[in-house]
Amino acid sequence: MEVNPLSILLVKSDSKGDRLLFRYPYTVPQQFQTCVTPARKTPYSIVNNTDDILQNTPSMASNICCDQLYGISDDVFANLFAVKTELCNQKFELKVNDVRFVSHPTLMKIESEDQKNCSYFRVNIVFALHAHASYSIVKCYYELSKRISIALLYEERRACYLSNEMKIMVSCMDEVAAAAQEHNHGSTGNINVFDIILKDCTLAQFIKTVYQDLCTTGLLNVTMNQSVTLSFCLPQKAHQFHKKGIVVEPEAIDRCLDALKPYHGMLLLVDPSELLDCVPPSGARMLLQLIEVYNPLKSLQNMASDADLMIDHVYQLVGHLVYWAKATIIYPLCETNVYVIAPDAQLNIHSNLPDKFSTKFPGMSLFEVISDFSLPTSIGHLTTPLQHPARQGRLAQMVLWMLQHHLLMQLHTYVQFIASYDEESGEAVSGDGPFDDRKECSVELQEINSKQQPSKLNTICSSLPNPSSQPLAVPTNRKHSLSEELYSDSLTANSNTRPSSASHRSNISHSSVGQTASSTDNDESITSMEDEDKTKRLLLAFDECDRNSILKIPAASNPDDLSLMVRLWQAGYFKGEHHLEEIMYFENLRRSQLLQLVDKFRDVLIIYETEDPAIASLYTAPQQS
Repeated sequence: MEVNPLSILLVKSDSKGDRLLFRYPYTVPQQFQTCVTPARKTPYSIVNNTDDILQNTPSMASNICCDQLYGISDDVFANLFAVKTELCNQKFELKVNDVRFVSHPTLMKIESEDQKNCSYFRVNIVFALHAHASYSIVKCYYELSKRISIALLYEERRACYLSNEMKIMVSCMDEVAAAAQEHNHGSTGNINVFDIILKDCTLAQFIKTVYQDLCTTGLLNVTMNQSVTLSFCLPQKAHQFHKKGIVVEPEAIDRCLDALKPYHGMLLLVDPSELLDCVPPSGARMLLQLIEVYNPLKSLQNMASDADLMIDHVYQLVGHLVYWAKATIIYPLCETNVYVIAPDAQLNIHSNLPDKFSTKFPGMSLFEVISDFSLPTSIGHLTTPLQHPARQGRLAQMVLWMLQHHLLMQLHTYVQFIASYDEESGEAVSGDGPFDDRKECSVELQEINSKQQPSKLNTICSSLPNPSSQPLAVPTNRKHSLSEELYSDSLTANSNTRPSSASHRSNISHSSVGQTASSTDNDESITSMEDEDKTKRLLLAFDECDRNSILKIPAASNPDDLSLMVRLWQAGYFKGEHHLEEIMYFENLRRSQLLQLVDKFRDVLIIYETEDPAIASLYTAPQQS
């Protein structure tokens, strides 16, 4: 796979010369013999006509066989990567045939005992990669080379660690070279100098551990010289542990984390005991606080409040866990959540997920359970009040398990404002176009209105708090909108003017009965005039063609409904970019309020279901690497 490194090399350069001190892996497997051995030419071999250059382009030489580096001698490596001082402390990249080398050469200083004279040497930790590796992979390996160089620089200044390790390596090489000259006239037989170095040198052991961890998990948590701990994640490799064949680029993770909102939730992908290995000691205490209150039914804001942490710190911790493939972003589990089988769910006959599911939930079949989500389905549709609480709790646990293994994807309801137009008259009209989802809205609205029982997930797990599909009661600072101004000021303004005419009419009445009847009629007419005036002012927010379409809707005559619709429209929520849960949170509204509003204005407001872009970036299609 192009994510794995081909080799790691350590090259030093000083006044005594340039030298490749160590590389790993350094042994040539048996299968390399077939790769390295060229085909034997015979008198009957066909010779290409070299006159036609365009038709006989020479093939590029390869230095990769069985995902390992070969065909380049140690002396060549030393000459290639013993860079000059001017190239130190910056990115170094070199492409040779089908191999790309990336590193961060570093200038080191050796001080003498009297601290009056000092000498300099250059060290280079080089990663050999596939030449066609993506830019993000190359960037990650450069960052790792830089971190290792900084750790070596720190340990060199603290305890002359690199100088001592280099002396051990050079001494081993000199001993092997001297023994080779004494025996067999320069032949070392089966002795490999890197075997001796790996046995005696802790820096070589460190490099071996780095290589093996990168190829197995993509996660590093190794200690150099029992002093400096190096933590690093290669996300392109780490996320394949949960979903083989998928390459999650760091840019996709960054887009997901940038779109995090307080109403989002977190779902751990590993046991909590495995989390402390991925955070530095400075962040361990805050992570423990977060894990103590962790619950997939809670939002990030609720967990931040329960853990007594700032929401920004929770964002950083959650983002770190997502980057390290320890957690994923979800919307807190509740009965209104709608799920469907993920488009890239690994449900083929070669997958081991059915066996893992049966082990986790004895007596249950993964294919039977997940078939309920062949079409978008909410958890509420799969539960009934008559079910035993343990059965409801088991369903929730199975949904969480399928989310952890990326088998399900949540769909959210989005609202789009679209006014229909009559092509002949050019006027806006209401109609049953292809985007008319009033039936779906009405069905969901009837279900919500008909429910008198509490949330069905109240009994999901005894260890989990009572969930709620209601929005969090968090005050929000919205921008001043036209609808708010009209709705709040119109009543005050009219109350100061209209009653004067009413009192004038009541003064010229000649009987108490007449006064009462006249006052009632006048109040109704005043209210009607106020409502009509407010409706006209609210409709000024729309274009003329949109106003004509809205005026034909009966709900437009209700100032309260129209005011809410205008307020949400002006806030930009009806552009198909914000789902109901987001509107509920930021506008402090209930789901039933929104669905009723959409149902009343169904001629101009359509709904559709799709995934949340913030989370969908982690559900990319499998890529071959």
